[in-house]
Amino acid sequence: MSVIIHQTSCPCCNGFDIQEVLLVQDYTVSKETFPVWQCNSCSIRFTQDIPDENSISPYYKSVDYISHSDTNEGIINKLYHTIRKFTLKSKRALIEQQTKIKKGNLLDIGAGTGAFVNVMQDAGWQVKGLESDETARKIAFQKFNYNFQLANTLYNLEKEQYDAITLWHVLEHVHDLHGYMQKFYELLKPNGKLFIAVPNYTSADAIMYKKYWAAYDVPRHLYHFSPNSIDFLAKKYNFLITAYKAMWFDSFYISMLSEKYQTGQENFLMAVINGCISNFKTLFDVKRCSSIIYVLQKI
Repeated sequence: MSVIIHQTSCPCCNGFDIQEVLLVQDYTVSKETFPVWQCNSCSIRFTQDIPDENSISPYYKSVDYISHSDTNEGIINKLYHTIRKFTLKSKRALIEQQTKIKKGNLLDIGAGTGAFVNVMQDAGWQVKGLESDETARKIAFQKFNYNFQLANTLYNLEKEQYDAITLWHVLEHVHDLHGYMQKFYELLKPNGKLFIAVPNYTSADAIMYKKYWAAYDVPRHLYHFSPNSIDFLAKKYNFLITAYKAMWFDSFYISMLSEKYQTGQENFLMAVINGCISNFKTLFDVKRCSSIIYVLQKI
């Protein structure tokens, strides 16, 4: 039986100054419409009336959900795979730069089909991957022989054993937001780094596309973060944000999907134009990027 969660306070700061700001359609699976609310205290947005953790899996069942299916069908997904080869290398370089080590222990939350774990293991890192989706775990096993454990295994891991913890577009999917943040602090070594990549609803492309902005991705995205809301979470759990890194390609990928949602067809030229506009504004303020990697230092 499906259980629906209706928030009466902010899921980030627990404040009560919350209000509905958008109605957004699930274009990927159900075609249902979900309200998106905003907290005027910490500035997070969140999807209202979401299925609980035991009821949400049907909303991930689509061959178009690329992080779980690894599909290569269509121009958008082909472009995603081409760009991913570059971004995987850049993620490895970022981790080595920020941790100041070439090999260490890494925990990847939401490991998907295993591409990132594979890159880091090939570089000599000891990596543990957690993934809840059964389809993604099967693909990871078929492609790389990885046997990922379920995400809730997180709570059973020993303290202070990881140099880095990574979440590449994962935190927005996590029902137990505060439990995860607390556990990350416990799992990291004293100088450990937490890497959180999430979409940014205050970006230029989000403002441009409004309810058609693909990174709302309701109801799979439970939260829609702003830099201020990530800063709130960091301080609450004794982290310091030491770096903000732009994810330059996301503005193009999200714009391509958003164009399709808004017009009903793929408009590559307009997506490139709007992606360029978004990235141009990011040149002057990284906090305007379509997606941001936040590097958090345990303090």
